Amino acid sequence: VDGAGSGCEVFNLGTGTGISVLQMVEAMKKASGKDIKVQIGPRRAGDLATVYAEPTKAREVLGWEAKYGVEEMCRDAWKWQSENPYGFGSAEDAAE
Repeated sequence: VDGAGSGCEVFNLGTGTGISVLQMVEAMKKASGKDIKVQIGPRRAGDLATVYAEPTKAREVLGWEAKYGVEEMCRDAWKWQSENPYGFGSAEDAAE
């Protein structure tokens, strides 16, 4: 929530189009080349039926629009994680 007088603003960054959890799983399978096991169960209390970023404010205020979709996002996330298995740290940091 934008804080009145805080000097901060909140922007949703995304395409404005929602995807399902199964679509995300399929995109990550494709990006990683790995099988991802899923277990489908009933919706939990409080789970939302639809969630997506509404990017109008980012476009209007910042001139920002998403150029890529979920498949490209998963591809880039997998590539980065594969090349940086310890995140921004090192193997030595992980051992501590």
